[in-house]
Amino acid sequence: MTESEQAPWLVVGLGNPGAEYAGHRHNVGFMVVDLLAERLRVKMSRSRRVSGEVAEGRLGVGVAAPRLVLLKPLTYMNLSGGPVATLARFYKTTPAQVIAVHDELDIDFGQLRLKSGGGEGGHNGLRSMSKSLGTKDYLRVRFGIGRPPGRQDPADYVLSNFSPVERKELDFLLDRAADVVESVLTQGLEHTQNTYHGG
Repeated sequence: MTESEQAPWLVVGLGNPGAEYAGHRHNVGFMVVDLLAERLRVKMSRSRRVSGEVAEGRLGVGVAAPRLVLLKPLTYMNLSGGPVATLARFYKTTPAQVIAVHDELDIDFGQLRLKSGGGEGGHNGLRSMSKSLGTKDYLRVRFGIGRPPGRQDPADYVLSNFSPVERKELDFLLDRAADVVESVLTQGLEHTQNTYHGG
């Protein structure tokens, strides 16, 4: 199989559809995928194959540049896996070439972590992906949102907007998360972890 025929990467932003959810902590995956689409100069549009917005692009110029498919499932978080698995089958993308970008309660706000496989940490989007793909062995870009203050229910916390203080840093962090995704595609997992796990 030639380089140009290899299956594309599938980059999945996890979130909930609809304007009322757009700014929520739970929707950082959507935000990062939108930024990647902007960088690649491609337009996210409703797919005929799955319930989701999809765009295809290439990271760089020439046949050696990595191909990627961006996906924002529009099924709501707990059913995200269906569109992911359908597109992975269609493009012949293996789980090792699937990257989920998602919010992470167990990481402080301002921190990004990249890992392959592992548990879902109670994240319904990841749980749905693992079930639909039949494996947990896909990549995750974990965007730290921190734990809720006081006794606030985590379910309410993730479905709330970033604080004014957090919003001052948000654009920078979304940019950094998009950098992490691009680095995985061009430099690989280990190099990217070594580069970005310092901050």
